[in-house]
Amino acid sequence: MALRPDVSRTVVVGGGIAGLTAALRLERLLPGTEVVLVESAPHLGGKIVTERIGEFVVDGGPDSFLTSKPRGVGLCDELGLSSRLIPRESRDSRTFVRLRGQLHTLPAGLTGMIPTRLDSMAESGILSEDGLARLARELELPPAPRNGDESIAAFIRRRMGVEAYERLVGPLMCGIFGGNGDRLSLAATFPALRGLELEHGSVMRGLLARSVPNGDAPAPFVSLRGGMAELVECLILRLNATRVVTGCTVTSMRRANRGRGYDLCLGAGEALTADAVVLATPAYVAAGLLEPLDTTLAEAHAGIPHASSAIVTLAYPSSDVPRALDGYGYVVPEVEGSDVLACTWSSSKWPGRAPAGHALVRTYMGRSEGRDVTTDSDAELVTCARREVSDTLGVDAGPLFARVHRWQRGMPQYVLGHLDRLATIESRLTEHPRLAVAGAAYRGVGIPDCIASGEAAAERVAASS
Repeated sequence: MALRPDVSRTVVVGGGIAGLTAALRLERLLPGTEVVLVESAPHLGGKIVTERIGEFVVDGGPDSFLTSKPRGVGLCDELGLSSRLIPRESRDSRTFVRLRGQLHTLPAGLTGMIPTRLDSMAESGILSEDGLARLARELELPPAPRNGDESIAAFIRRRMGVEAYERLVGPLMCGIFGGNGDRLSLAATFPALRGLELEHGSVMRGLLARSVPNGDAPAPFVSLRGGMAELVECLILRLNATRVVTGCTVTSMRRANRGRGYDLCLGAGEALTADAVVLATPAYVAAGLLEPLDTTLAEAHAGIPHASSAIVTLAYPSSDVPRALDGYGYVVPEVEGSDVLACTWSSSKWPGRAPAGHALVRTYMGRSEGRDVTTDSDAELVTCARREVSDTLGVDAGPLFARVHRWQRGMPQYVLGHLDRLATIESRLTEHPRLAVAGAAYRGVGIPDCIASGEAAAERVAASS
């Protein structure tokens, strides 16, 4: 690797969305610095993957991002992608819950995945009469005393009952993380809910008090017309001064002998010296690299577990799908005993994902602390997905094509104590100048969160350079 010996150098380890945005921000903040981005995979973008198969657009990872978090839309504006952003189809925005093989429409009045209208909840058929009665009691339950962290499951069961958690709120909230609600930290995932309980004495009452008419509110989720990889492709084109090295693993890192900066060892036996480093890797990878530098910092990273998942996308002629795909898709509660977490009807959810007269269906598989579905063969995963769409949607024909995307240890889990681990990480980083971390393992798993994390890491090392 031919690098200039006479200039300062910042190395970004990891070429996912956090690493790419860190590199772009470093170019702007440190124009005289050589930026090197090292990615172990043969391609950049991490879990943002799009396959274009004829007129089909298949996202193998995230298919959208929230507009309420500004750095997603903000970065698209900066990259000239604003005209490529598309909202979800609005002609039928229903989402369903699969219970005992039947699809039940999510009730109107869901605010932040929490029901606020008891009449609509009753009409949905999701809860039994006892479950509805227990949910109604949430309005009268006093708030619990302040006493530290609480799991999502414990909080929702305490406020709304077991049924509301198992059949509705749990699948929606925990599905975002592919996680186990009994372990996921409420304070690290949905802290506003605890605040509503304390302020209003009731989560539902608090949500109703702060709700405002939609009016001209922007679409809550957006995607890109040609798939989410458009964002990665545009970022790569904007990296004018960054040396990008793919298919190369950083195997170790230590303090440089001269006392400033870091020496990195690459898998090919090469050495790379950097004045500053941004680790934009999964937490377990960062833990291994940080161990020689700081065992406490490494242990805090090692304490962030990761869950595995797989996405199987199936394409069909619409004539082979007997049920109308009249909505966005459905979630599958854990109590159903399935490896499938959700099924999204991409061709109904996003314009341009399938040619006219065709359907594109994505199934999400893998539950945290359940069996590792990524060890299944492609054929086994496709069989599971086909069984799901056959049992629920009545599709018995073979697909036009199937695409499998595995994400082994791909989703960080914000389990109980996560905020304490973050405090330890942030405290220990102050002892290591010109070193920063970025990615989904810290303060948000969505694309805007990762963008903000990468940019903040770049700003940290730039400020200390």
